Amino acid sequence: MRTRTVLIAALLAGCANLPAADIPEARISNGQITAKIYLPDAKNGFYRSTRFDWSGAVYSLQYRGHEFYGSWYDRVDPAVINWVHQGPEIVAGPCSALWGPVNEFEAPLGFNEAKVGGTFIKIGVGVLRKAAEGRYNKYQPYEVLDPGKWSVKQNGDSVEFIQELTDATGGYAYVYRKVVRLASGEPVMEIDHSLKNTGKLAIHSSVYNHHFMVMDKQGPGPDNTFRVPFQIQSSRPPNKELVEVRGNEVIYVKPLAGQDEASVFLQGFGKEPNDSDVVIENRKVGAGVKLTSDRPLIRSLLWSIRTVLAVEPYIAVNVEPGAEFTWKDTLDYYTIPAGK
Repeated sequence: MRTRTVLIAALLAGCANLPAADIPEARISNGQITAKIYLPDAKNGFYRSTRFDWSGAVYSLQYRGHEFYGSWYDRVDPAVINWVHQGPEIVAGPCSALWGPVNEFEAPLGFNEAKVGGTFIKIGVGVLRKAAEGRYNKYQPYEVLDPGKWSVKQNGDSVEFIQELTDATGGYAYVYRKVVRLASGEPVMEIDHSLKNTGKLAIHSSVYNHHFMVMDKQGPGPDNTFRVPFQIQSSRPPNKELVEVRGNEVIYVKPLAGQDEASVFLQGFGKEPNDSDVVIENRKVGAGVKLTSDRPLIRSLLWSIRTVLAVEPYIAVNVEPGAEFTWKDTLDYYTIPAGK
């Protein structure tokens, strides 16, 4: 019933405009993992807003009876910026109404240079219109003038996405490729990315995967483990009534409930890619995942409310004209004895 409520709200908010059976998606499996992925579609796609990359949104992943992803909000409201608590509900705005492993390229291309009414680019989304003066706001939807040319190729255990985009007025152009692949014979999902600069101007941004973890619909609490390879430092101490930093771990003091929100700026990492490793476990349900990347961190954040635990590991993206930048995320899913 909750899934149906979320879908109806999404339809009304413009996140999707078709019954669930008609929303473009792909299903892949390697015999151990089964994953379901929303496909980019400017007319009928589930997500058509302007914060997150339209490709590779894994909205469901099942392994040994465990579901690792799912909706973290109750409904969508076009009037909401980002998300809010409204009474007993968590309400998302259209820009943030997505879940699972999803990418966002933080800095848009050409926004500051564009005049009001002019264009700029959000990588993975398209050419957008700058509607007013002021700073770019990733939580505010912008008009999509051109989503570029998307192509999708599906195999039994992988999906390849390619977006080709050119903004003739701004001088930016690129070919963005993402492959979501399930490793042969292992409970592992690999996400390969490449960004080729085919324009006249250098591309400078950053990208992160917003890992919205909802393991078996269980919210964050003392049953969770959150661990990184380095001793965590933070210039913004978290709310100690909710979480504590102990060495290389974040410990939940209590189950998050009501309007609790726990965030930790994860500082103290080095310049090696393996400092991006994150282990997230839920001992109550007996499942976990290890996240790794092949690029060094420039920033990292843990964010959680009563329905979701998410980590945002940022990497730098700097691509000169004619050059290509690649990066890879690996997610290793596993089970553990419940209660251990």
